[in-house]
Amino acid sequence: MLKPNLPSLDDTEGASVPEGLHGIVDAHVHIFPPEIFSAIRQWFDTHAWHIRYQFETSEVFDFLLSRGITHIVALQYAHKPGIAGELNRYMAKKCRDYPNSVTGMATIFPGEKDAEKILREAFASGLGGVKLHAHVQCFDMNADYMNLIYECCQSNNKPLIMHVGREPKSPAYHCDPYEICNSEKLETVLRNFSGLRICVPHLGFDEISAYRRLTETYDNLWLDTTMMLSGYFISEEAINPDAFRIDRIIYGSDFPNIPYAWDRELKRIKALGLAPEILELILRKNACNFFRI
Repeated sequence: MLKPNLPSLDDTEGASVPEGLHGIVDAHVHIFPPEIFSAIRQWFDTHAWHIRYQFETSEVFDFLLSRGITHIVALQYAHKPGIAGELNRYMAKKCRDYPNSVTGMATIFPGEKDAEKILREAFASGLGGVKLHAHVQCFDMNADYMNLIYECCQSNNKPLIMHVGREPKSPAYHCDPYEICNSEKLETVLRNFSGLRICVPHLGFDEISAYRRLTETYDNLWLDTTMMLSGYFISEEAINPDAFRIDRIIYGSDFPNIPYAWDRELKRIKALGLAPEILELILRKNACNFFRI
């Protein structure tokens, strides 16, 4: 659970990606317009940790790309109805400045008016999929209003990144993730929309084993590693990439909204001693497959 005053670590950062790691796609990077970025930093300062990297959008992209990240998947989420169109236009504009290096995701507030029109406009602008965050947006995966989003993504062959793991939760959210998020609800979506590619961030924390089992049953589910291999959160479940369906695990950092060095998780992935072909899957190939990069 997120709590106030979680530690911000002063671990040493590298000037480039760890030696021996190449062609890395960071599939979980956040950008927002300046005023929303500022509000998010204030929220984290109050309810979680101090964000180490106080960057604006272009600084986020330039920082990672200059240090050897080959491609970035940029994410946003609409925290209220009526702003998704503006956020999507902002994302598309910023991505056009990095045409070969950044893939931007659209967002929508589930249940809002004209949701399908907003998403179709976002896809037409070049955005490559949709990002949702159940903790912030307080949606029920199995509600009728979600079917429009699933159907729109599926019919347009666009992936959906959906934070529906129960952790890290916070009492500062307006809903209880333990009531609206669980692997059984996601399984219903996977079964009903078999042509929809879905990625659940943070390995589905704190139902990691349940989400791992779902990847073994459903070919339309991926998981990203974001923060879970960094050693920052304590998990009751052992997290070993070798125990997962290895073609369904994607590296992501959560940059810049992290409390430690940008390359902390990459260093730990390298230290696992995984075979080169497995590293290539986690760090590049799986993301390219999921996002059609």
